[in-house]
Amino acid sequence: MTKITLAVTGSIAAYKAADLVSALTKQGHIVTVLMTQSATQFITPLTLQVLSKNKVHTNLMDEAHPEVVNHIDLAKNTELFLIAPATADTISRLAQGAANDIVTAVALALPASIPKFVAPAMNTQMYQNPLTQRNIELLRSIGYSQIQPKAALLACGDYGKGALADIETIISTISTVLS
Repeated sequence: MTKITLAVTGSIAAYKAADLVSALTKQGHIVTVLMTQSATQFITPLTLQVLSKNKVHTNLMDEAHPEVVNHIDLAKNTELFLIAPATADTISRLAQGAANDIVTAVALALPASIPKFVAPAMNTQMYQNPLTQRNIELLRSIGYSQIQPKAALLACGDYGKGALADIETIISTISTVLS
């Protein structure tokens, strides 16, 4: 049983987090979900709470237990960190060292030894933009692994690379690291 922290960001692909959480918990993993405020516009925290059987964290300043600093405690209790879907915005803020939401604050507080994954999901032009590619490369250089997006018909109507990888691909990728 691995303690997996899944960070869900504000992409239309956020609804797929329900299937991801369900699959991970069925494998016996303990899943803690973090959500950006934008992600909560696409899928409710309650859905992911029911599937994970754990509190979903959406607010950096929610300090329910005064004896611990929430984002530090979450990082200390993470054995694998996964951002899926990862928007261009979150990738950019993380690459720049921002810690202005629960996702980026926990990410920055993670020990270097923790496996970290980013699974991008965005429009093809946004994904291929040199700034996004530079940010992904910077994350790779500090220990993040990328789970490649797939080419598909995107929500905006464009066809191209940028769709969130299949849930099976994500599970398989992180299972390889865990075994």
